[in-house]
Amino acid sequence: MNRNLRFAVMALLGLAVALPTFAQQPGEATYKTKCAMCHGADGTGNTPIGKNMNVRSFKSPEDIKASDADLFKQTKEGVGKMPAYGSRLTDAQINDVVAYIRTLQK
Repeated sequence: MNRNLRFAVMALLGLAVALPTFAQQPGEATYKTKCAMCHGADGTGNTPIGKNMNVRSFKSPEDIKASDADLFKQTKEGVGKMPAYGSRLTDAQINDVVAYIRTLQK
């Protein structure tokens, strides 16, 4: 195999392995459009709105200990100053967002 072809094949294999790591996780897009403005891209609540509303970090002990059902309910029904998203998101979307929040806690 000529050198250029071998390089091209290796580059394509490298891309094929790397691309799945760049794919969005379920819930990530919804989180970015509905949640990140207050909770922040990293879930710490370090945004102007988050600071103003005293948004707790998803990395806080309370949120780490909270069950998925608790986070689901808070998202669906609202909690404190956070509005309810039950009429804006499907249950499946809320479950995906909760799963994405869990990735932010790591």
